[in-house]
Amino acid sequence: MDVTQVKKEDDKKEKTEEEVVHLRREIGLLPAVCFIIGTVVGSGIFIAPKGVLINSGSVGLSLLVWALCGVLSLFGALCYAELGTSFTKSGGHYTYLLETLGPLPAFLRLWVEFFLIRPSVASYVSLAFGRYVVEPFYAPCDAPTVLIKLVSILGLTFVVAVNCWSVTMASHTQVTLTFIKMFTLVLIIVPGFIALAKGKTENFQNGFEVESITLDRLPLAFYNGLYAYGGWFYLNFVTEEVINPNRNIPLAIICSMVMVTVCYVLVNVAYYTMMTPAELLLSEAVAVTFANRALQGMASVIPFLVALSCLGALNGGFFGAPRMLFVGAREGHWPPIFSMIHIRRHTPLPAVLLLYPMVVVVMLMTGEIYQLINFASFSRWFFIALATLGMLIHRYRFPLHPRPFKVPLVIAVTFTVVCFFIVGLSLYSDPWNTGISCALTLTGVPVYYLTVYRYRLPHSWRRFFDYLSKQLQILLEVAQQEVRTY
Repeated sequence: MDVTQVKKEDDKKEKTEEEVVHLRREIGLLPAVCFIIGTVVGSGIFIAPKGVLINSGSVGLSLLVWALCGVLSLFGALCYAELGTSFTKSGGHYTYLLETLGPLPAFLRLWVEFFLIRPSVASYVSLAFGRYVVEPFYAPCDAPTVLIKLVSILGLTFVVAVNCWSVTMASHTQVTLTFIKMFTLVLIIVPGFIALAKGKTENFQNGFEVESITLDRLPLAFYNGLYAYGGWFYLNFVTEEVINPNRNIPLAIICSMVMVTVCYVLVNVAYYTMMTPAELLLSEAVAVTFANRALQGMASVIPFLVALSCLGALNGGFFGAPRMLFVGAREGHWPPIFSMIHIRRHTPLPAVLLLYPMVVVVMLMTGEIYQLINFASFSRWFFIALATLGMLIHRYRFPLHPRPFKVPLVIAVTFTVVCFFIVGLSLYSDPWNTGISCALTLTGVPVYYLTVYRYRLPHSWRRFFDYLSKQLQILLEVAQQEVRTY
C-alpha cells in the first residue's frame, strides 16, 4: 500500500506544471473587472427599461428604481466579496450555502441552476442577441421568430465552443466584448445628454404621476431592474482561478458595480430624453428605437453593438455557471462527470457542454422574454438572500474565522431583508410564474434524499449511470483534478 502511494507521488512529481490536470489561476484584476462588467452589461439595459417602466408606472419612479437596484446590487456584491474571501472554493452561491447553511439548500441551488435559472437566463440573453441581429434586416416589418431563434442558437453555440476550447480565449473574448459594450453605452449617453442640455426635458415633467403608480407591481419593476444588474456574483463562481483573490475580488466588485450603476442611470435618462414613455413601451428593441431618433447616421450600427453586448453577457454566464456544477460534483452533490476537466485544455468541458441542450430546449419552447425574467428571478434572489443570511449566521457562530474583507453589518442586514421582502411580494404580484419557480425548486428535495442524503437508486440504475459516465469521460477526454486548488 505504502509503495503504491510513493509510486503515485513520484509519477506526479515527474509531470510538469503544464501536464498536471487542474484549473489554473489566470484571471488578474483587469480580466476580473471586465468579467463582472461584461456579464452585468448584457441584454438587460436594452430590454429591461420597458419592464421597469410598465411595473413602476412613471418616468421618475422608474429612474429611482434603476438607482436603487444599483445600490442594492452593490450591497449584495460587497456581501459576496466577504464570502469570496472567507471561503476560497469556487462555486459562488452553492459553496456559500454549503459552508453556512448545510447541504440541502446548497443542493437545491444546484438543482434550480441546472434545470431553471441557467437555461432561462441564457435563453433570454440568446434571444435578445438573435433579435438585435435579425430585426434590422426586416425593419419596419416583424422578423420571423424561427430565424431569430436560429441566430440565437448560433450565438449560443459560439460561446459554448469558446468556453470549451480555452480559459484564456474565453477571458480575452470577455475583455474585448466588455470594451465594445462600454463604447455602446457611451454612444447612447452622449447624444441623450446633448439633447438634454439643449432643453429637451418635456418627458421629465410630471415624472412622478401618483395616479399611475401601481405599488402591487413594484416588486416586478425591481426584478426587471435587478435582472439588468444580474451578474455581479459571477466572479465568485471562479474564485480558484483568480490571481490573489483576497485583493482582486473586492477591488474588482467595487470598481465594476459603481461604474455600471452610474452608466445605467445615465443611459435611462438618455432614453427618456429622446423617447416618450408610450414610445418606449411600444418598442421591442429600445436601443434601436433610440438610435433611429438620436443617431440617424449610426442607427444601423447600434443593433450590431447591442448584439455583441448580449454575446459578452452570455459568455460571462457560461464561463461562471458551469464552475458551480463543477464544484457541486466535486462535493458529491452532482454526477461525477461534471467534476472533470479536459486533460489538455483544462476547461470544465462536461459542465459547459451538458448545459447546452438545456438552454436550447428552453429557447425553443419559450415565447415572451419578460415572462422568463420573472420566472427565473424568484429562485435566483431567494437563494442569494439565503446565502447572505448564511453569512450573518456564520459570523455569529464562528467569529474567529478569517475574513480578509468584512462588509459593514448594516449593509449585509439591509440587503438580506430587502431581498426577502422583494421575493415575498413577488408571490403576490406574479403568483403564477413565481409559484411555478417555487414548485420547481422544491422538486429537488426528494431528489436530494434519494441520491445524496441516502443513495437509494436501484442497482440497475446505478450501473447504467456509471457506464454512461465512463463512456462520456472517454469520449470527452476528461479526468478529475490532480491538484487541490483551494
